[in-house]
Amino acid sequence: MTHELFDLSGKVALITGGSRGLGLQMVRAFAKAGADVIIASRKLEACEAAAEEVRALGRRALAVAVHAGRWDEMDALMAAAYAEFGRIDILVNNAGMSPAMPSHEVTEQLFDSVLNLNFKGPFRLASQVAHRMAEGDGGVIINISSTGALVPLPRVIPYSGAKAALNAMTVSLAHEYGPKVRVNTISAGPFLTDISKAWTPEARETSDNALRRPGRPEEIVTTALYLASPMSSFTTGTIVRVDGGQH
Repeated sequence: MTHELFDLSGKVALITGGSRGLGLQMVRAFAKAGADVIIASRKLEACEAAAEEVRALGRRALAVAVHAGRWDEMDALMAAAYAEFGRIDILVNNAGMSPAMPSHEVTEQLFDSVLNLNFKGPFRLASQVAHRMAEGDGGVIINISSTGALVPLPRVIPYSGAKAALNAMTVSLAHEYGPKVRVNTISAGPFLTDISKAWTPEARETSDNALRRPGRPEEIVTTALYLASPMSSFTTGTIVRVDGGQH
């Protein structure tokens, strides 16, 4: 039934940060729904492992090692994707992270690094791919943001600010490159991905949201499939919160 609703057969998806966490969940889900997938992250070995999973499902896959905060590497990633597949139908800007620390201890180098990874790189990739999509057959862009852009969180101000910029970018790109390109944001709450290993045992069990718990990584899948597929054909320029009812 899922495949009937969210059929991605014949589509090409590019997912940054696709070798682990929420990105890997989306790689697997998109491949199961019929898409060929380009997996990008810093570690080529991890990307290749994810690519092998995709190939085992009978789909094509390309693994590319990139730093998602650098424009030249985003340009190289896009060139590799178009050289291999000829097009990108679905782009997921998923790469992003930030260490938590007191704001007065944030260095200029760390500030720049966080903004580069969470906004500067995604802007470059999304704007260039959106332009190519608009000149071609259209496409879908999904930006993975964070509850931190909507709910005040201490100790991660550069990250929250970058994700707020990502949210604004979503709306602007949707208007600039529509109607052929749809652009949406998934605002993710706390998920039990690799980063949760650094959390306290209590934080891994409970959360300050309506469901009183963090999300399981696979719980991102249906929202991602919905936004990537034609089932969301009248949804663009919006933020979809997947956070258990964070407040």
